[in-house]
Amino acid sequence: MKTVYLQLDEQHIDAVALHALKEAGNALANGALVAFPTETVYGLGGMAFDKEAAKKIYAAKGRPSDNPLIVHVAATEDVKRLAKDIPDVFYRLADAFWPGPLTCVLHKQNEVPYETTGGLDTVAVRFPSLTIAQELIKASGGFVAAPSANLSGRPSPTTAAHCKEDLDGRVDYIIDGGSAVLGIESTVLDLTGEEPVILRPGFITGEMLQDVLGRSVVTSSGMDEKDPRAPKAPGMKYRHYAPNGTLLVVTGEADAVAKEICARLKQDKEQGLRTGVICGETKKARYEADRVVTFPEKDAPRALSKMLFFALREMDAFGIDAIYAEGVSEEGVGAAVMNRLVKAAGQTVIHV
Repeated sequence: MKTVYLQLDEQHIDAVALHALKEAGNALANGALVAFPTETVYGLGGMAFDKEAAKKIYAAKGRPSDNPLIVHVAATEDVKRLAKDIPDVFYRLADAFWPGPLTCVLHKQNEVPYETTGGLDTVAVRFPSLTIAQELIKASGGFVAAPSANLSGRPSPTTAAHCKEDLDGRVDYIIDGGSAVLGIESTVLDLTGEEPVILRPGFITGEMLQDVLGRSVVTSSGMDEKDPRAPKAPGMKYRHYAPNGTLLVVTGEADAVAKEICARLKQDKEQGLRTGVICGETKKARYEADRVVTFPEKDAPRALSKMLFFALREMDAFGIDAIYAEGVSEEGVGAAVMNRLVKAAGQTVIHV
């Protein structure tokens, strides 16, 4: 398969861009796979009501077929086509956060194929905020199932180059819309039970949800890969975001964290390993590693979220064997950032 590349400017969607998006949307409607930008990460789209398209998405990614796909829409009212028994609280949340990085899990309509929902009677739905994504969805017919546009288990793609690295020749189109604004996937909120439950943390935090709902929101502890049940949302069960090298997350007081990482770097160097560090920019001089990627410490969680997956892919590009990442505060969006870091590290975290 030859992949077609389209380069568009999110800030300048003119008639030429709309024509290109219509072309890609028509291809989607006819069974093609299209990688496209959203404000979170790049998605790999196929038609949500086409079970064969869902199968093609799983095959292109090498993704377990019980890992559900998020269906993307370009209008809140379109959710009625996908879901039934929609609670009033959904509309309150949509008014507050859509379009944006919030995915809601609802009871699915019979028309939605199980191939799209990972075999579940629930469907995950999101309304992305990028114009490119919205126009593509509308051009396709309005319902695009799209997990992240990467090989399963790899760091999520935040640029079209990342999509090309993983999926060139495996998908029909890749739309280049520049770097993702947020850099981590959407918050996933389950609305099918008596109480809302965060299945995957993201930029829409528990505190933000609480402000709208007027009550606290619990967060799921996730699932073990040996659990026979299908996960209700992506990112809950299987290994995600992992670089090729081993990743260790180190948390604690700043000087103790630096001391621990430096000791491990010394041991790795003696063993002939190539090393990398992800750290605050003022700490860079402390670390003698083959590759050091930094983030601004001011508003550290948000800064790290935007470049985390880029940093992990950067380590792969430099052939890094052992990677160390400084942990960040888990307040606010920091909870989502640490969720991704810990999953990328295979739960390998030490506190010093």
